[in-house]
Amino acid sequence: MFKLPSHLGASYSPLYFLSALGAGGLSISFFIYLMFLTPHPNTPIPTWESLVAAFQVGNPWMQGLIGVSLVGLALFALLHLRLLVWNSVEYLRYQRTDTYQGLRQSNGEVQLMALPLTFAMTINVGFALGAVFVPKLWSVVEYLFPAAILAFAITGFYALKILLRFMARALSTGTFDCSRNNSLSQLLAVFALTMVGVGFSASAAMSQVAVTSGMAMILALMFLSFAALLGMIVLVLGFRGMLQQGVDREAAVSLWIIIPIITLAGIAIYRLLMGMHHNFGTHIEPIYNLAMFTMFVSIQVLFALLGYVVMQRLGYFKDYLYGSAKSIGAFSLVCPGVAAFVMAFFFIHVGLVGSGLVEKFSIVHFVLLAPLVLLQLKTIATLFRLNFKLLKPEPKVSLVEA
Repeated sequence: MFKLPSHLGASYSPLYFLSALGAGGLSISFFIYLMFLTPHPNTPIPTWESLVAAFQVGNPWMQGLIGVSLVGLALFALLHLRLLVWNSVEYLRYQRTDTYQGLRQSNGEVQLMALPLTFAMTINVGFALGAVFVPKLWSVVEYLFPAAILAFAITGFYALKILLRFMARALSTGTFDCSRNNSLSQLLAVFALTMVGVGFSASAAMSQVAVTSGMAMILALMFLSFAALLGMIVLVLGFRGMLQQGVDREAAVSLWIIIPIITLAGIAIYRLLMGMHHNFGTHIEPIYNLAMFTMFVSIQVLFALLGYVVMQRLGYFKDYLYGSAKSIGAFSLVCPGVAAFVMAFFFIHVGLVGSGLVEKFSIVHFVLLAPLVLLQLKTIATLFRLNFKLLKPEPKVSLVEA
């Protein structure tokens, strides 16, 4: 792995955590292959046992899929953890700078929400790693669900602490600068709250203990409600600022932040419906899932097109991705790619295949999956390009050269 810069001090930004977030998301994207394309009849998600069985009896295509997915899952999980540790160390140093104190008195304080957002992703990555690499883990999973709920509760408390301090300062002093709110960057807080909500929803869907499922469901709904209310406020204020002044060029990528938010909310709602079905007797027809995911995908397509044409017009990709201009916020390009990939898998398998419109492993099925593989590869290339551009240590200048 590449060498990372150190002691950035005042030049550090909490948005560097998005590099770890993107790597964690790509790790989960490989887990999605295993989730939807390998058999796991006895468990809701793939496990070590189900993958071993599938590998032993599967054809070369299935064996290759399992092998590549496990390698991708593990490698990007390692990259995620390395970037998480690096960010944590640099952030502790950054807190001792005047720049950090200035950030906490500005609109940019919302950037601190990148921390609980990334920590919540770490919990998800850890659960995925444990499921597929630890034998017999599922036999004790009911003991792990309460631990997962506690971990997400701590992360959620941290997120609310940051958010409430930010909002209390802004509301009590009137120091929020609406004239500089011409982007959707404030949706980062909504992104973090939704990530916590989807984390709770996993236990709600998969636990067979009614109390565990019910408590997780309540907490998931709480954080999803927080996110929905805050999202409506921030979305209106952001579009108002952009329509009046035009979008902030460097923050134009924030137009795509709605894509991962919709993916997380959609998965959370689906999981909650599954928990209601399995533990509380609520029957959900497959066609309802198709309708639900169609609406979610439609919103994503709209914002994907809108964000793309705006960023193309502003030359965002030319400068901040392929050019010499540097913006830590460019790491936000990775999450929409991962989110669109994951949501498309749910739309195809839960929606189209689940409702009987598409036969699994048919030609149509593989045709639908082909562009998603390309999207994943493009997202991986984007992450490595940004890592090389934004995380490469600055060359040291010798005294002779100076």
